[in-house]
Amino acid sequence: MKILISSDSTCDLGGELADKYGVAIMPLKVILGEQTYSDGVDITPEKIFSYVKETGVLPKTSAPSAEEYGEFFAERLKSADAVIHINISDKASSSHQNAVMAAKEFGKRVTAFDSRALSTGQGLLVLKACDFVREGKSPEEAVALLEELRGRVNTSFVPDRLDYLHKGGRCSLAALMGAKALKLHPLVAMQDGQLKAAKKYMGGLRRCLKNYVCDLAREYPFYDRTRCFITHSSCEPEVVEEVRAQVKELFEFNEVLETRAGSVVSGHCGKNTLGVLFIYEKASK
Repeated sequence: MKILISSDSTCDLGGELADKYGVAIMPLKVILGEQTYSDGVDITPEKIFSYVKETGVLPKTSAPSAEEYGEFFAERLKSADAVIHINISDKASSSHQNAVMAAKEFGKRVTAFDSRALSTGQGLLVLKACDFVREGKSPEEAVALLEELRGRVNTSFVPDRLDYLHKGGRCSLAALMGAKALKLHPLVAMQDGQLKAAKKYMGGLRRCLKNYVCDLAREYPFYDRTRCFITHSSCEPEVVEEVRAQVKELFEFNEVLETRAGSVVSGHCGKNTLGVLFIYEKASK
Protein backbone atom coordinates (compact mmCIF):
# COMPACT_ATOMS: atom_id res chain seq x y z
CA MET A 1 0.00 0.00 0.00
CA LYS A 2 1.37 3.40 -0.97
CA ILE A 3 0.65 6.07 1.66
CA LEU A 4 1.33 9.71 0.89
CA ILE A 5 1.97 12.25 3.65
CA SER A 6 0.86 15.82 3.01
CA SER A 7 0.59 19.02 5.01
CA ASP A 8 -0.29 22.66 4.66
CA SER A 9 2.49 25.20 4.15
CA THR A 10 2.57 26.32 7.77
CA CYS A 11 4.64 23.20 8.58
CA ASP A 12 7.65 25.29 7.46
CA LEU A 13 9.60 22.32 6.09
CA GLY A 14 10.69 24.24 3.01
CA GLY A 15 11.02 22.75 -0.43
CA GLU A 16 14.19 20.75 0.24
CA LEU A 17 12.94 18.77 3.24
CA ALA A 18 9.49 18.29 1.74
CA ASP A 19 11.06 16.89 -1.42
CA LYS A 20 13.46 14.66 0.53
CA TYR A 21 10.61 13.02 2.45
CA GLY A 22 8.10 13.11 -0.40
CA VAL A 23 5.68 15.40 1.44
CA ALA A 24 3.02 17.15 -0.66
CA ILE A 25 2.36 20.73 0.46
CA MET A 26 -0.93 22.64 0.25
CA PRO A 27 -0.17 26.39 0.31
CA LEU A 28 -2.12 28.82 2.45
CA LYS A 29 -2.75 32.23 0.94
CA VAL A 30 -1.07 35.50 1.89
CA ILE A 31 -2.85 38.74 0.96
CA LEU A 32 -0.94 42.02 0.57
CA GLY A 33 -3.39 44.78 -0.25
CA GLU A 34 -5.36 43.54 -3.23
CA GLN A 35 -2.77 40.96 -4.32
CA THR A 36 -3.05 37.31 -3.25
CA TYR A 37 -0.03 35.00 -3.09
CA SER A 38 0.58 31.33 -2.28
CA ASP A 39 2.76 30.66 0.76
CA GLY A 40 6.04 29.07 -0.28
CA VAL A 41 5.32 29.52 -3.98
CA ASP A 42 5.38 33.15 -5.10
CA ILE A 43 6.02 35.20 -1.97
CA THR A 44 8.90 35.48 0.50
CA PRO A 45 9.10 36.67 4.12
CA GLU A 46 11.34 39.51 2.96
CA LYS A 47 8.56 40.82 0.74
CA ILE A 48 6.22 40.78 3.73
CA PHE A 49 8.71 42.61 5.96
CA SER A 50 9.10 45.29 3.28
CA TYR A 51 5.33 45.60 2.86
CA VAL A 52 4.74 46.01 6.60
CA LYS A 53 7.56 48.55 6.85
CA GLU A 54 6.11 50.60 4.00
CA THR A 55 2.42 50.39 4.92
CA GLY A 56 2.34 49.66 8.65
CA VAL A 57 -0.25 46.97 7.88
CA LEU A 58 0.12 43.23 8.47
CA PRO A 59 -0.66 40.84 5.63
CA LYS A 60 -3.87 38.88 5.78
CA THR A 61 -3.87 35.10 5.45
CA SER A 62 -6.52 32.66 4.35
CA ALA A 63 -6.90 28.89 4.33
CA PRO A 64 -7.53 26.76 1.26
CA SER A 65 -11.23 26.10 0.72
CA ALA A 66 -12.81 22.67 1.05
CA GLU A 67 -13.10 22.60 -2.74
CA GLU A 68 -9.39 23.32 -3.16
CA TYR A 69 -8.58 20.59 -0.66
CA GLY A 70 -10.82 18.20 -2.58
CA GLU A 71 -8.86 18.86 -5.77
CA PHE A 72 -5.57 18.53 -3.87
CA PHE A 73 -6.52 15.13 -2.41
CA ALA A 74 -7.91 13.84 -5.69
CA GLU A 75 -4.65 14.65 -7.47
CA ARG A 76 -2.56 12.90 -4.77
CA LEU A 77 -4.74 9.79 -4.90
CA LYS A 78 -3.89 9.32 -8.55
CA SER A 79 -0.50 7.99 -7.41
CA ALA A 80 -1.25 6.83 -3.84
CA ASP A 81 -3.65 4.47 -2.12
CA ALA A 82 -4.11 6.70 0.93
CA VAL A 83 -3.26 10.20 2.14
CA ILE A 84 -2.55 11.38 5.68
CA HIS A 85 -2.81 15.16 5.71
CA ILE A 86 -1.43 17.03 8.73
CA ASN A 87 -2.76 20.53 9.39
CA ILE A 88 -1.95 23.59 11.46
CA SER A 89 -3.94 23.67 14.72
CA ASP A 90 -7.65 24.10 14.10
CA LYS A 91 -7.62 26.85 16.75
CA ALA A 92 -5.25 28.89 14.58
CA SER A 93 -6.79 28.44 11.14
CA SER A 94 -9.80 27.04 9.30
CA SER A 95 -7.42 24.96 7.18
CA HIS A 96 -8.05 21.80 9.20
CA GLN A 97 -11.83 22.21 9.18
CA ASN A 98 -11.81 22.61 5.40
CA ALA A 99 -9.52 19.61 4.95
CA VAL A 100 -11.83 17.47 7.10
CA MET A 101 -14.82 18.48 4.97
CA ALA A 102 -12.97 17.59 1.79
CA ALA A 103 -11.64 14.30 3.16
CA LYS A 104 -15.18 12.98 3.68
CA GLU A 105 -15.55 12.68 -0.09
CA PHE A 106 -12.78 10.05 -0.17
CA GLY A 107 -13.81 7.89 2.76
CA LYS A 108 -10.97 6.06 4.53
CA ARG A 109 -8.50 6.90 1.77
CA VAL A 110 -7.88 10.40 3.22
CA THR A 111 -7.31 11.29 6.87
CA ALA A 112 -7.07 14.94 7.91
CA PHE A 113 -5.10 15.21 11.17
CA ASP A 114 -5.02 18.23 13.49
CA SER A 115 -1.43 18.75 14.65
CA ARG A 116 -2.51 21.21 17.37
CA ALA A 117 0.74 22.96 16.48
CA LEU A 118 2.19 25.17 13.79
CA SER A 119 5.48 25.78 12.02
CA THR A 120 7.95 22.95 12.57
CA GLY A 121 6.04 21.80 15.63
CA GLN A 122 3.61 20.67 12.97
CA GLY A 123 6.58 19.70 10.79
CA LEU A 124 7.88 17.32 13.46
CA LEU A 125 4.64 15.34 13.24
CA VAL A 126 4.80 15.40 9.44
CA LEU A 127 8.26 13.82 9.45
CA LYS A 128 7.21 11.34 12.14
CA ALA A 129 4.36 10.28 9.87
CA CYS A 130 6.91 9.76 7.11
CA ASP A 131 9.00 7.63 9.49
CA PHE A 132 5.97 5.51 10.38
CA VAL A 133 5.09 4.92 6.75
CA ARG A 134 8.66 3.87 5.97
CA GLU A 135 8.45 1.42 8.88
CA GLY A 136 5.45 -0.20 7.21
CA LYS A 137 2.69 1.18 9.42
CA SER A 138 -0.85 1.29 8.05
CA PRO A 139 -2.68 4.65 7.87
CA GLU A 140 -4.66 3.73 11.00
CA GLU A 141 -1.51 2.75 12.91
CA ALA A 142 0.35 5.89 11.84
CA VAL A 143 -2.52 8.17 12.88
CA ALA A 144 -2.81 6.42 16.25
CA LEU A 145 0.90 7.01 16.87
CA LEU A 146 0.57 10.66 15.84
CA GLU A 147 -2.27 11.07 18.34
CA GLU A 148 0.04 9.83 21.09
CA LEU A 149 2.77 12.28 20.09
CA ARG A 150 0.97 15.55 19.40
CA GLY A 151 0.55 16.43 23.07
CA ARG A 152 4.33 16.18 23.50
CA VAL A 153 5.53 18.60 20.84
CA ASN A 154 7.40 21.61 22.16
CA THR A 155 6.30 24.41 19.84
CA SER A 156 7.84 27.60 21.20
CA PHE A 157 9.50 30.77 19.91
CA VAL A 158 11.19 33.93 21.13
CA PRO A 159 10.34 36.98 18.96
CA ASP A 160 12.79 39.85 18.73
CA ARG A 161 10.03 42.45 18.47
CA LEU A 162 6.39 42.70 19.45
CA ASP A 163 5.09 45.16 16.87
CA TYR A 164 3.82 42.37 14.60
CA LEU A 165 2.06 40.68 17.51
CA HIS A 166 0.61 44.06 18.51
CA LYS A 167 -0.65 44.82 15.00
CA GLY A 168 -2.22 41.36 14.93
CA GLY A 169 -4.07 41.95 18.19
CA ARG A 170 -1.98 39.45 20.17
CA CYS A 171 -0.13 42.03 22.25
CA SER A 172 -1.44 45.16 23.99
CA LEU A 173 0.04 48.63 23.46
CA ALA A 174 1.15 48.69 27.11
CA ALA A 175 2.98 45.38 26.68
CA LEU A 176 4.58 46.64 23.47
CA MET A 177 5.85 49.84 25.09
CA GLY A 178 7.00 48.01 28.20
CA ALA A 179 8.92 45.48 26.13
CA LYS A 180 10.71 48.25 24.24
CA ALA A 181 11.61 50.15 27.41
CA LEU A 182 12.78 47.12 29.39
CA LYS A 183 14.18 45.05 26.49
CA LEU A 184 11.74 42.23 27.16
CA HIS A 185 11.40 39.22 24.86
CA PRO A 186 8.45 36.92 25.55
CA LEU A 187 8.55 33.17 25.20
CA VAL A 188 5.55 32.27 23.06
CA ALA A 189 4.49 28.63 23.30
CA MET A 190 1.70 26.45 21.95
CA GLN A 191 -0.69 25.42 24.70
CA ASP A 192 -3.83 23.41 23.89
CA GLY A 193 -3.50 24.33 20.24
CA GLN A 194 -3.11 28.08 20.82
CA LEU A 195 -0.09 30.38 21.09
CA LYS A 196 0.27 32.00 24.50
CA ALA A 197 2.97 34.04 26.23
CA ALA A 198 4.62 31.70 28.74
CA LYS A 199 7.33 33.90 30.31
CA LYS A 200 9.57 36.88 29.57
CA TYR A 201 13.30 37.27 29.10
CA MET A 202 15.19 40.52 29.61
CA GLY A 203 18.11 41.81 27.58
CA GLY A 204 19.35 41.58 24.00
CA LEU A 205 18.10 38.85 21.67
CA ARG A 206 21.23 36.70 21.91
CA ARG A 207 21.13 36.69 25.70
CA CYS A 208 17.44 35.87 25.69
CA LEU A 209 17.88 33.00 23.24
CA LYS A 210 20.68 31.56 25.37
CA ASN A 211 18.44 31.61 28.44
CA TYR A 212 15.58 30.15 26.40
CA VAL A 213 17.61 27.12 25.29
CA CYS A 214 18.87 26.59 28.85
CA ASP A 215 15.28 26.64 30.09
CA LEU A 216 14.25 24.09 27.46
CA ALA A 217 17.04 21.75 28.57
CA ARG A 218 15.95 22.04 32.20
CA GLU A 219 12.24 21.66 31.45
CA TYR A 220 12.59 18.71 29.07
CA PRO A 221 15.35 16.37 30.30
CA PHE A 222 13.73 13.45 28.45
CA TYR A 223 13.04 13.81 24.74
CA ASP A 224 12.86 12.04 21.41
CA ARG A 225 16.40 12.22 20.05
CA THR A 226 15.42 11.62 16.44
CA ARG A 227 15.44 15.26 15.35
CA CYS A 228 15.13 18.88 16.44
CA PHE A 229 14.29 21.98 14.46
CA ILE A 230 15.81 25.42 14.77
CA THR A 231 13.29 27.54 12.90
CA HIS A 232 13.63 31.27 12.45
CA SER A 233 12.31 34.22 10.49
CA SER A 234 15.42 35.57 8.76
CA CYS A 235 17.72 35.70 11.82
CA GLU A 236 21.37 36.55 11.27
CA PRO A 237 23.47 33.42 10.52
CA GLU A 238 25.73 33.98 13.52
CA VAL A 239 22.72 34.07 15.85
CA VAL A 240 21.44 30.78 14.44
CA GLU A 241 24.89 29.18 14.76
CA GLU A 242 25.16 30.24 18.41
CA VAL A 243 21.82 28.58 19.12
CA ARG A 244 22.83 25.47 17.17
CA ALA A 245 26.06 25.14 19.16
CA GLN A 246 24.18 25.48 22.43
CA VAL A 247 21.55 22.92 21.38
CA LYS A 248 24.29 20.44 20.49
CA GLU A 249 25.96 21.08 23.84
CA LEU A 250 22.83 20.64 25.98
CA PHE A 251 20.92 18.01 23.97
CA GLU A 252 21.76 14.81 22.08
CA PHE A 253 19.63 14.95 18.94
CA ASN A 254 20.56 12.76 15.99
CA GLU A 255 19.70 15.67 13.68
CA VAL A 256 19.49 19.40 14.26
CA LEU A 257 17.67 20.80 11.24
CA GLU A 258 17.48 24.50 10.39
CA THR A 259 14.48 25.89 8.54
CA ARG A 260 13.22 29.37 7.81
CA ALA A 261 9.66 30.20 8.73
CA GLY A 262 7.42 30.63 5.74
CA SER A 263 5.45 33.71 4.81
CA VAL A 264 2.35 32.88 6.88
CA VAL A 265 4.27 32.33 10.12
CA SER A 266 6.72 35.19 9.46
CA GLY A 267 3.83 37.53 8.75
CA HIS A 268 2.46 36.95 12.25
CA CYS A 269 5.67 36.96 14.30
CA GLY A 270 7.98 39.38 12.47
CA LYS A 271 11.66 39.25 11.62
CA ASN A 272 14.28 37.63 13.90
CA THR A 273 11.92 35.28 15.70
CA LEU A 274 13.57 31.95 16.58
CA GLY A 275 12.34 28.69 18.05
CA VAL A 276 13.84 25.36 19.05
CA LEU A 277 11.24 22.64 18.50
CA PHE A 278 11.27 18.95 19.37
CA ILE A 279 9.18 16.12 20.80
CA TYR A 280 9.63 15.51 24.51
CA GLU A 281 8.99 12.54 26.74
CA LYS A 282 6.83 12.80 29.85
CA ALA A 283 8.96 10.59 32.07
CA SER A 284 12.35 8.96 32.31
CA LYS A 285 13.00 5.95 30.15
